[in-house]
Amino acid sequence: MEEVHPLDDGRCIRSELIETTRRLHQRRWCDGTGGNFSVVLQREPRRLLMAPSGVDKGRLEVDDLIVVNESQEIVEGNGRVSAETALHLAVVRETGAGAVLHSHSIAATVLSQTHQQIGHVTLEGWEMQKGLEGVNTHATRINIPVVSNSQSMEVLVDAFLPHLPAQSHGILVAGHGLYAWGTTLADAERHLEILEFLLDVQLNVAKSQQL
Repeated sequence: MEEVHPLDDGRCIRSELIETTRRLHQRRWCDGTGGNFSVVLQREPRRLLMAPSGVDKGRLEVDDLIVVNESQEIVEGNGRVSAETALHLAVVRETGAGAVLHSHSIAATVLSQTHQQIGHVTLEGWEMQKGLEGVNTHATRINIPVVSNSQSMEVLVDAFLPHLPAQSHGILVAGHGLYAWGTTLADAERHLEILEFLLDVQLNVAKSQQL
């Protein structure tokens, strides 16, 4: 059994996930019951610690969290499994991520919709890009993929898969929001913060060009 966060020490990572969720909620990136967040507890057999579906993310407590297996079944906790658990599992399997965060910010929601036909949002020339794993210069061109939204998780997973081997930061779902991930929960939160900042910049640039 390969443990990432030993289950007998699980309270610590549970508290960290709650604190992360509250910070994201305070920034209005997961208003109401929006967004979903996971941390890998074990890789074999795979176990994800997750925020449950249908719960106000600003009011989550440690005891609200659930543990989900590879079959998207709850093995610990009493909450409801998010339909988007399949996406978290796909990201973890394909990238080796240790945490996956999904936000519903205004910038990510708008830009993913307006760039749906293009298929990506391009980030280039911004110093903050260097906060992303493997990016060492503002001159790097980063294309964040945009996939079409669907209520079918099977369709969404299929849309994610072609992008995951080459992606180390995130994917946008049109009219929906941003998925970001990292080796650790802290890395995932940093990637989400940086991408949300850059998307906000892009949205403000688009607005200024319309003046």
